[in-house]
Amino acid sequence: MTTVDRTTDWVPNPETQSILKVLPGEITNFESEVEKFRSGGWEENEFMSFRLKQGVYGQRQPDAQMVRIKFPFGGINDRQMDAVGEVVEKYAPLNKGHLTTRENIQIHHVLIQNTPDLMRIIGDVGLSTREACGNTLRNVTGCPRAGVGVNEIFDVSPYAAAYSRFFLRHELSGGMPRKIKSAFSGCEDDCALTPIHDVGVMAQIKDGVKGFKIVMGGGLSIFPKTAPTLYDFVPADDPKWLRIIEAALRIFNRSKQERANRMKARIKFMIERIGMDEFRSQIEEELKGDWAKPDIDLPTLMAIEDEEAEVLAKNPAPSDLALNDVDGPADFMEWKSSNVEAQRQSGYNLVFIAITRGDLLSAQIHGLAEIMRNHANGRARLDIQQNMALRWVRTEELSTVYNELKKLGLNASGKHTITDIVTCPGTDSCKLGITSSMGLNQALRDALANYDTSDELVSQIHIKASGCPNSCGQHHIANIGFHGAVMKGPGGQVPAYEIFLGGEYENGVKMGARVKARVPARKAPEALVQLLDFYKENRNEGERFNAFVQRQGPAVFEDMIREFRDVGPLNRDNIANYMDWERTVVYKLERGEGECAV
Repeated sequence: MTTVDRTTDWVPNPETQSILKVLPGEITNFESEVEKFRSGGWEENEFMSFRLKQGVYGQRQPDAQMVRIKFPFGGINDRQMDAVGEVVEKYAPLNKGHLTTRENIQIHHVLIQNTPDLMRIIGDVGLSTREACGNTLRNVTGCPRAGVGVNEIFDVSPYAAAYSRFFLRHELSGGMPRKIKSAFSGCEDDCALTPIHDVGVMAQIKDGVKGFKIVMGGGLSIFPKTAPTLYDFVPADDPKWLRIIEAALRIFNRSKQERANRMKARIKFMIERIGMDEFRSQIEEELKGDWAKPDIDLPTLMAIEDEEAEVLAKNPAPSDLALNDVDGPADFMEWKSSNVEAQRQSGYNLVFIAITRGDLLSAQIHGLAEIMRNHANGRARLDIQQNMALRWVRTEELSTVYNELKKLGLNASGKHTITDIVTCPGTDSCKLGITSSMGLNQALRDALANYDTSDELVSQIHIKASGCPNSCGQHHIANIGFHGAVMKGPGGQVPAYEIFLGGEYENGVKMGARVKARVPARKAPEALVQLLDFYKENRNEGERFNAFVQRQGPAVFEDMIREFRDVGPLNRDNIANYMDWERTVVYKLERGEGECAV
């Protein structure tokens, strides 16, 4: 387990190779400013902007902070995993860390005075919270298959690292109109979902030259939009692609129209307003400026550990045993069929771990670190479905890994199926939360546990939920999506959900259509079961859920959802309808001022 001497002269372990540079003086300064704030020397709103840049986000609970740890392109090693387990043990009262759809790990309910020590513990293993929140370039997401995927065009991990390093502490990051979310994908499957990002970078090969397709202006929330193409092809090993993105951000940073309305202060609104052709012309003009003339040392920015060379150099040749030839008990075989993928490197595998609600207890975190050390060359990747993927697991060790995961309660089959539900924290911690999306997650899982999901077409359905319209749970792109809302019952306010149907993210990105009817939160599982029954009873042969939704049209689903609207009067028989999931008091909408746009 990591131990850190928390003195003002602390420096990170010099043997640690990190993607993001950790500055001890920055943490020391933050510590001083925290004490200044606690003694009344800072106005709260001014301090808020300062701490957000350090990755510390205020929760809806007074005096509680969420600390967001960045994992560029989702990469994590065993020592980092142990460090996360340590800070969870020491500073998270609920003893858990939360994996997000941005490949971060969030630590909740942290006291502000403990945040500097937390930063030092993770800094010792090369992790940082810097610019994880606020009007910054947020964590750069990637595909868990990067470097090992069978259908990969080329590994974009070093380029994502270069992007992360180039923009960390950049003069633009921290003072832009709003946040910038970025993603890098290395295959045509686009596992990192570049179209829903402010900046998306996709691997391409043209005439034998590695390059990138760059898209810009995507996003979800109140204006869901897929990103249009900015450039079809830019050579990957020419640092101009970094300058192009920097030019775009400089133009966005100067945009007075977007700064005037923080609800529309995202780059997608600017591109929608002026058009992509005009935006591209402005970028070309911007690139003529003196700021763009200094050289960029791209190879140094790209320097990361070569996992493949490291594994193949120190490990004897793995068995050429075919993955399908590994036999075992029925539960192992079911898990292997859904959670294990062969890597392009013969004899090695990706092992996906389905993590319920994105939450890991400290013992599970340390247990995973041990599995990573012993069976995965110390390597894993977080993914945007709130799951993890172990890398470099030898085929003959799969059953051992399964049994070790089983001891941790992390051996669930069905990675990325209907039971692998994605949700944001909602009212558990977020100031903007309207409903308990984590409670809904469990309620839906309970309903599905009693439902026959062996039907392949049902199993393929993806469910995502957010506790408000902002789509941190990415409900817009789910086959069935929920976002928190409130409705009026005869006895007062009722927690409820808007429902979206027909979203897609595996075969291109498509936004789901909103059903114009709200369902009370307590009746959402019942409504889900009825939706699934209706689909099974009325679909054509082999008809997938999205095609079925499109063929049926919206009206039938609106009528179906309205059947659940009646919650009855507020009395003993109906009081549950007036309570949110995992709550024991009558619901009342309590929504604070969000910090994302501060």
